Amino acid sequence: MQALPNHTPMRSLRQLTALLMLAFLLTGCGINNIPTYDEKVKSAWSQVENQYQRRADLVPNLVETVKGFASQEKETLTAVIEARSKATSIQVDESILNNPQKLQQFQQAQGELSSALSRLMAVSERYPDLKSNQNFLALQSQLEGTENRIAVARRDFIQAVERYNTEIRTFPGKIWHSILYSDMERRENFKATAEDADEAPKVEF
Repeated sequence: MQALPNHTPMRSLRQLTALLMLAFLLTGCGINNIPTYDEKVKSAWSQVENQYQRRADLVPNLVETVKGFASQEKETLTAVIEARSKATSIQVDESILNNPQKLQQFQQAQGELSSALSRLMAVSERYPDLKSNQNFLALQSQLEGTENRIAVARRDFIQAVERYNTEIRTFPGKIWHSILYSDMERRENFKATAEDADEAPKVEF
């Protein structure tokens, strides 16, 4: 009796083709959007952290420079030091994105540091020698650039969170969220804590 032809390789090829087509269709339907957008939120948040840290690193040199010309401005200098200490004492990592209360505390601390730095910059108006000091001018320029970078980083983070939150609440992302990503919760976004909070503090003269 003649053996029946073996169709196993052909069947496997058809199954593989079907799986590839299914994967392509699912990808086209946005099955990967939620984790992709979530990673973009985390990446944007890292930039926010990076820029705030950059600002915090500038503060000690700025305070020392001002102190050299205006040591009598103890209240203002102390306020900046304390605000920096408070802002850097908050442990910041990705977990803060799932903790609205901690995120709000972080925002408030950074806002207090912004206000303290603005007052410190205003002090220089009373000290012409400080205003013309090259070290102070360089630090002022770095601080201004950092404030602008913070504004951009915050904007990018806000947009990333909005995109992610919208995806899990609208079709078809809402379906994929309920089936595959139900453990991924809505992200908390930055909220304005003061009028014009979305604008970088003016530190130029």
